[in-house]
Amino acid sequence: MIYLFTGDDTKKKINFYESFLKTLAGNLEVFHINKNDFNPVQVESFYSGAGLFFSKCIVVFSDVFGKEEARDFLLNKLEQMNKSENGFVFLESKLKKTEIDMFKKYEAKISISELPKGKKEKYDSFILAYDFEKRDKLNLWIHFRQAIDKGVSMEELIGILFWKAKDMILKKNFSKFKEYELKDFVSKLSYLLPEARKKGIDDEATLERFLLEAF
Repeated sequence: MIYLFTGDDTKKKINFYESFLKTLAGNLEVFHINKNDFNPVQVESFYSGAGLFFSKCIVVFSDVFGKEEARDFLLNKLEQMNKSENGFVFLESKLKKTEIDMFKKYEAKISISELPKGKKEKYDSFILAYDFEKRDKLNLWIHFRQAIDKGVSMEELIGILFWKAKDMILKKNFSKFKEYELKDFVSKLSYLLPEARKKGIDDEATLERFLLEAF
């Protein structure tokens, strides 16, 4: 089955997506793929058969249509995904009508969330700080992608997370993290972007991977 969550009302779209995730059976493995770590061979393995360590899984594609190569590949593979035992979820910004029609053709469950005409949505980046404080890995990733969709800079996101970790250390808030974990997070975060840019590595992918592996 294919599921598509799209539109420019990011808050409503994410809410629908989160509600959908809660309906999934607890034993299903969930894999996340964005435009920076998209790999056609890996995707083919998901729709062509079951994995070695799970019988069925859910694959979540986030903002992959922002990369032309990935978009064209996936649109051409919707038929195979629709026939697969695994589920495929697309979390995307506003798509073209022709792209949505392709999803309709292959019986995707589609949720479109659009802002009223002329209205612009502001993003509260501090929501990532609250997710971090709660050690909520899933929502931290979701809201990171949401912030990226809204054009929030890497520097702003890192600044907010750096502040929250330092604040937790100062207040001795160690309910979800040990003190050494927070200090290590602060230390690595401080040079994450400079090192990535020095090596010519994509900073968005670097920060996203860091957050997913941080805890």
